Formats: sequence, C-alpha cells, structure tokens
Amino acid sequence: MTKHTITRQTSTILGDGYGCSCGTRLVHRMAAELHAAEQQLCSACLGTVEEEVAPGVARECSACAGTGRRREQLIWQLAHAEAEQVITMALVRGVVADFDGPFHLSEVADTVRDGLGLPGGRLPVGPRVRDLLLELQANGEIAMLSAPDELLDATANVVLYRDPQWQRTGTLGL
Repeated sequence: MTKHTITRQTSTILGDGYGCSCGTRLVHRMAAELHAAEQQLCSACLGTVEEEVAPGVARECSACAGTGRRREQLIWQLAHAEAEQVITMALVRGVVADFDGPFHLSEVADTVRDGLGLPGGRLPVGPRVRDLLLELQANGEIAMLSAPDELLDATANVVLYRDPQWQRTGTLGL
C-alpha cells in the first residue's frame, strides 16, 4: 500500500503546484483535491490534518476533524448540512430573545442543543449558532461586546474569538 502525502510545491515553472509522495505531479489545487479524494484523504487539508487560516498560521482541519481522512470529512459535511436544516434563524432568534443582558456564544449553543435534545457531538451546533449570530449581527439585531482573545496575523487583521459575547440592540425580527 502506497502512502500518499500531498504537499504544495512553490518552485514550479508555472507557479504553485502540488506533488504527492507517490510521484504524481498535480498542477493546481483542484487536481490535488481530486487526488486526495481518490486516496481517501480529506480534500480540504489534502490529508495533512492542518488547514492554513492565515499565512503562517495553521490549525487542526475543521473539515475532517483533524483526521486527514475522507470518511470523516464526509461525515462532518453531512452533519453541517443537517445542522443547517435543524438549527434555523427563527430558533436562534427565539433563544436570543430570552436573554435579558449580554450572552456568550456557548450559552446560546448550549440552550439550542438542550432545546433540541441533542447529545454533545451529534451536530456541529456551535459553528452553526456562531454563523447565525454573525448574521444577526450583520442585520443590526445584536452587537458584539467582546474583544478578540488573540491576534493571529496583524498584517491580515486575523483575530480569534474563543467565546464571543453579544447583546441585543433592540427588537429582534421575530
């Protein structure tokens, strides 16, 4: 069995390309993703288990839960799709409406998880709730109160919020 390790190669004549330890040359990202999928590797991180969130800043791949495997990537993609169907804007608005003062992402996610009777890890509740809270923020219905926990890349203005805090700005569009 051949081990496949796909890496970026920046010294190619035509610009960035990819190569695999099996000897296959991959001229662009799409070819690298296809080769990774054919080898049952995650097509997001190409089996490396890390994703680059900013130049020089890497974290565990969120598409495959840091496994580098295709099976786990597909399971997570299905779970995210199911979360989009189950965790709706109306549900999150209703939860947020019950908070009198400031609230954290984790509090809203826990309330949603408990309300739906979901065990921990069943669906990616936190990421889905985060996306909907950011949408509410963009609509002006809530405002973020917390400062970033960490500056990841000053030149690209990339920051990390571990458990952001928001507050309602007025009446929610219930």
